[in-house]
Amino acid sequence: MNSTKTRDEKDSLGIKQVPASCYYGSETARALENYPISGLRFHPAFLWALAMIKKACARANMTLKRLDRKKGEAIVKACDEVLEGKLREEFLTDVLQSGAGVSAHMNMNEVLTNRALELMGFKKGDYESLHSHDDVNMGQSTNDVIPTAIRLAASKVTREFAASSRALEKALSAKAKEFKNVIKAGRTHMQDAAPISLGQEFSGWARQLEKGRLRAE
Repeated sequence: MNSTKTRDEKDSLGIKQVPASCYYGSETARALENYPISGLRFHPAFLWALAMIKKACARANMTLKRLDRKKGEAIVKACDEVLEGKLREEFLTDVLQSGAGVSAHMNMNEVLTNRALELMGFKKGDYESLHSHDDVNMGQSTNDVIPTAIRLAASKVTREFAASSRALEKALSAKAKEFKNVIKAGRTHMQDAAPISLGQEFSGWARQLEKGRLRAE
């Protein structure tokens, strides 16, 4: 007998029990068992990016009349909740996992599917009414989605990174001025030591940061 605290989900590998209250499904549950590697979770910006892609795809598939509008609108609403930072506790896959990021991708697909099912008035796991592969993931591939999500996430966090980098650049430049008269031996690998100021070293670090920031921007 199935416990009231779990639900049975059927996939290509058979029947899998998952917690009844959770929004992820059988593929995520299997990933949690197969890849308990680092304990690290994905950055919030990466989850935001995945949800943005799913929202865009749902809209595109509705426009192409491939996805039923009722299903599509429910998927979009579920995506909006994730974009707002909700359901964060449902994204549990380890950052070190199966190749290409399939586990993280399906974690998102399953969470969106079960939340969309609720919004449509169905129960979690009622995949005949809405399916993680056929509907939420319509016309998509992990090999496209994950690299795109990485790029979107990187773009999103660039401003935050740039602000932090500028602050550190400023601090190092101030130290460069403070230490400009502190002379030391500047060691090299294959030549004799040459005099250099500690300020010159700090100035070099500030410039390295600046160049990295400019490339990112």
